[in-house]
Amino acid sequence: MEGVDAVKGILNKIYGTKKGALAFNKILPLIEKFPARKREAQDYFSQEDVVLITYGDSLYSDGEAPLKMFHRFAAKHFKDVFSTIHILPFFPYSSDDGFSVIDFYCVDPKLGGWEDIKSLGGDFQLMFDLVLNHVSSKSKWFEKYLNEEQGFEDLAIETDSSIDLSGVTRPRSLPLLTEFTKSSGKTVNVWTTFSADQIDLNFKSIDVLEKMVEILLFYVKQGATILRLDAIAYLWKEIGTNCVNLSRTHDVVKLFRSILDRVAPDVMIITETNVPHVENISYFGDGRNEAQMVYNSTLPPLLFYSFAIEDSTALSSWAKGLYLKSEANTFFNFTASHDGIGVRPLEGILPEEEIDRLIKIVKENGGGVSYKRNSDGSESPYELNITYVDALLNKKNGVDKYHPDRFLASQAIQLVLPGVPATYIHSILGSHNWGQGVRQTQMARMINREKLRLDDIVKQLEDPDGFRSKIFFPYIDLIKIRKKQPAFHPNAFFEILELDPKVFAISRHCKEQTIYALTNISSTHVSVSLPKDRGDFDMKDLLSGKIFKTNPIGLNPYQFAWLVTQK
Repeated sequence: MEGVDAVKGILNKIYGTKKGALAFNKILPLIEKFPARKREAQDYFSQEDVVLITYGDSLYSDGEAPLKMFHRFAAKHFKDVFSTIHILPFFPYSSDDGFSVIDFYCVDPKLGGWEDIKSLGGDFQLMFDLVLNHVSSKSKWFEKYLNEEQGFEDLAIETDSSIDLSGVTRPRSLPLLTEFTKSSGKTVNVWTTFSADQIDLNFKSIDVLEKMVEILLFYVKQGATILRLDAIAYLWKEIGTNCVNLSRTHDVVKLFRSILDRVAPDVMIITETNVPHVENISYFGDGRNEAQMVYNSTLPPLLFYSFAIEDSTALSSWAKGLYLKSEANTFFNFTASHDGIGVRPLEGILPEEEIDRLIKIVKENGGGVSYKRNSDGSESPYELNITYVDALLNKKNGVDKYHPDRFLASQAIQLVLPGVPATYIHSILGSHNWGQGVRQTQMARMINREKLRLDDIVKQLEDPDGFRSKIFFPYIDLIKIRKKQPAFHPNAFFEILELDPKVFAISRHCKEQTIYALTNISSTHVSVSLPKDRGDFDMKDLLSGKIFKTNPIGLNPYQFAWLVTQK
């Protein structure tokens, strides 16, 4: 049977021949009973693909289920803007804003039901989170583990507390092991990488693997077209290693890809890893056997840095390396998400003192910093907790008259890079820091997770002089223009042009079109000249409609232009 041999081979590699055969016998029936689909589109993605990231209740209205209300808002404002909605974990949970899942099969009744998810899927493609590294300590699964029920005995990773685990890399400054007592009275220490409430799943158990494959296929059945593998880098644990990006973790990704290629080849995998760039892109595998997309995690902090110092040199140098071997892969270009701005992706790109400069700016702009515990016992910055809007605030001269323009310029760069752009709802809504939420919950990440009352947002968007309006409507116009340009196909050719340190310049090219995208990242007027070999043609700015007849091209502070040849 086509594709099944690949699944069998990967299982044998992970578990060995004997245990691999047992795993195959568990997983094959799941594959065989799933109604296999053919791939409809030739390409996985196009220039029309743009993703909105949101919680199911980022917007709310009294007396109406949040998912139903959001669908109404999205149908009005986003129907021709975003192709895909990424609804962050919408399952019942006990902590971590959805990422400590109690029941993988249920929609949190506070948000709505599966009928609301499917209804939204009628107007947009859907991206779901597969939270596969851990499960809630309040879940039935963990309860069954503590009761030592059949099929759940090896759910968690039990470890002797006397073993030296100092070499394990941690995304949190919290204890790695948490003590629990089983119903038999036996006390155990289990791995809890992220928090005491988030019990790491033991993928050395084929029962755990079977459960997660079943959930993977269930989400596809419920309409997911993209599956986000949350915290995938930490999946496989081996004592004596740092437990990050281990080869068996990559094998599990290959397994999921192989299964999806067999039953749902149109469904994509995206891996979420807050790690240095080289480690991040390793999740493409050979180009066709792991993820189709990876989060371009270096972009948010490096873009922030470039605007902070008004110099695109580091950004341009890094962007030159965004070429990919396979057209079946691309980057997921984002600047903000429900988490903070990751710092680890800057390792090897910026020196420590420049990262310290960003930390200083974040604190001046009302944000905070989260730290991780290193294998030597020290701590280092893990992420910057601030809305991307306020990260781009410049308080040097008192009132920041360029704030909206600077933020939109940052988003314009996200939209022109090779890849699929993704926008967090608080970015397109122009949200400021929610300091009150941080103080109320003592959670640093709450700063960009405010729940917004729909009536308030509608009123604020009706004010043409309001900050939200100055972001929301121009942002939507930008995306609409972008989606019509074939040169912005994720895999279209690109070249980084070094015209001036204060201007980020990139050319995108396909057989139908060439675009020169220029962004002034500074507070001063800049003039640049395009390469002479482009030909002696007038250039039209797709954004303003202005015709540029000759070099040089003048750009006002934070102005961006998308120039096409007028023949």
